[in-house]
Amino acid sequence: MKIYNKAITGKEEEFLSDEHKALVEFYKAFNRQDIELMQINWNVDEGVMDNPLGGILRGWENIQEVYKKIFFGEAEVYVEFYDYSIHKQGDIFFAAGRERGHIFKNGKKIELDIRTSRIYGKKNGNYKQLHHHGSITDAKLLDTYQKLVMEK
Repeated sequence: MKIYNKAITGKEEEFLSDEHKALVEFYKAFNRQDIELMQINWNVDEGVMDNPLGGILRGWENIQEVYKKIFFGEAEVYVEFYDYSIHKQGDIFFAAGRERGHIFKNGKKIELDIRTSRIYGKKNGNYKQLHHHGSITDAKLLDTYQKLVMEK
């Protein structure tokens, strides 16, 4: 199994594979706070997200609400994907690794450490995200993150 340590930030212009390209597109959408690009990355009909801000969400209509809170709220959130592996079976792949980054709000900056997995499947010849799971292990960090993003 190959472990990738060079972080994916969304600024990459060359791709190691189609799987890598799909991941880069996600982080590009996230770090640019681009809701339209984020929608393109997801399988809007079958997507499921398990995330510290929204619990289990099914379908784009629900998933996008979490991204809107992050993108259009008062907090600035940045993440990059590292220490990950990619596993492919036919037209489906998953990536498992870690995210690091920060959240900045009201002069307060918190460093993030998130365990992350993403599952993609091909739809019309392109990889679309089917599932995302993110976990913040540190309970105090999780509480701080939730408060900073959700509170106005």
